[in-house]
Amino acid sequence: MSDPQQTPEPPWLQRPPRSRRTPLTRDSIVDAALRVLDREGYDRFSMRAVADELGTGPASLYWHVKNKDELLNLVIDRVAGELEVPDPDPGHWQEQVKDLARQMRAMYHRHPGVARITLGRIPVGPNVMETNERILAILRAADLPDRTTAYVVDLFSLYIGAYAYEESLGLASPTGEDLPPDQVVGMIKGYFASLPPERFPNTLAILDQLFGGGFDERFEFGLDVLVKGLAARPEP
Repeated sequence: MSDPQQTPEPPWLQRPPRSRRTPLTRDSIVDAALRVLDREGYDRFSMRAVADELGTGPASLYWHVKNKDELLNLVIDRVAGELEVPDPDPGHWQEQVKDLARQMRAMYHRHPGVARITLGRIPVGPNVMETNERILAILRAADLPDRTTAYVVDLFSLYIGAYAYEESLGLASPTGEDLPPDQVVGMIKGYFASLPPERFPNTLAILDQLFGGGFDERFEFGLDVLVKGLAARPEP
């Protein structure tokens, strides 16, 4: 008689070997939080969702992070480390600033939930501080006034974060239906075109421009206005 210990079970009774759980650390929690944000977005983000991603309970997370806000700050710091800030080049500072803005927008596209969480908070953390220091070095090397340099980091962060956040929302239909963006724009443009010209002469005069340009074109326009404004700003 064969040894029953050597006889294989039927396939439907077999189970894959249980893998050893990866130790829970603050880094692994931040990794999981970023995956949840990327996949689910900010509105569905929760400590429970992060715990589920890690195959554990929410209480286990609180040994490593104090609360949800602390975890979100850690996520912001993590993605800030993706930015590559060059050494100052005073002769090309405007293009350096524009390139950093484009990098930030691309970063928010990769992590669409993160743009929302940057609004209404002051990010802190090792990566954030290092990135800010290098950006300030570019602006100060360009001989911009100190107050302008201090304010512009926040100004650009607001512009890029809000722009990327709006991009992530998509275009809401005025009827509440799930309609493609081109159709939504066409509906609204049609309404504008129907306005009485004696009351809305300026709106109708630039109707095509009001609805022209995609996200990329409009982003670059705003970026150009901001950078040229910096270059033209006199010492206060």
